[in-house]
Order: sequence, then C-alpha cells, then structure tokens
Amino acid sequence: MNVKQLSVFIENKAGRVSEVTETLGKAGVSIRGFSVSDTADYGIIRLVLDDPDGGRAVLHEAGFAVKMSDVLCIDLPDVPGGLAGVLKIVSDAGVNIEYVYSLISTYVVINVADIDRATALLANKPVVLVSQEVIAQA
Repeated sequence: MNVKQLSVFIENKAGRVSEVTETLGKAGVSIRGFSVSDTADYGIIRLVLDDPDGGRAVLHEAGFAVKMSDVLCIDLPDVPGGLAGVLKIVSDAGVNIEYVYSLISTYVVINVADIDRATALLANKPVVLVSQEVIAQA
C-alpha cells in the first residue's frame, strides 16, 4: 500500500516552485498533495501525483533534480486526536516520523516573505482567501 512521492530539489529563489508546478500542469500531471520546505539556499518540494512516473520524467527533462521514494498515505478520521492516534502507534514502536503533510485538499497554506503584499496581489484574482474562522468550521 505504498504511494510514490517525488522530491524535487530547487534553489531557494523566487519562481522556482511555480516552475515545477507549471511544468507538471503543462504535461497534464495532477498534484494530489505537496509540501515545500526550505533552507537559506535550497528547497525541497515533496509531491504526490496522479502519475508519478510521468511527473518524474517531465521534471527530469526540464532539468530538475528529482528523487522518487515510497511513503505511506493514511485516510484519517476527521475527529480531534485522529492524527495524534496514528502517529503515536508508529512513534511508540520506535519508528522515527521524518515528516507529515496532507493530501487532496483545496485549502493550501502559503508562507510568503510579504504577507500584506501577497494578500493585495491576490485580492482581485479568482482566489478565495480562507480565514482562521473558516478553518475552525471546516
């Protein structure tokens, strides 16, 4: 029951995440889940795609460094403590949890250097910004 994940290694500079997602979109590959982490100099985009082999091929062809690995995907119950219960089973057994992220959601968190400017840029676009109150009710 493993799922294939791509890890794409990029420079930490404006536009690189957009290039990866645009490359996949133009190739007709859908992103089902993702995580982006960074350091001062580089970033890692972790992706779960509908077509991991196709995604790896188009990203590699576009010049990105890509690694494919197996991960677990769990359908959690939407109850308080649902995630904690699953993680506790694994960690109590001494298995290190390296990272966790969610899939198949239309709510996406974006951390930007200038939140006010990004908010203003998105204000007149077909983008719905979600408030803390909406998240609390989801």
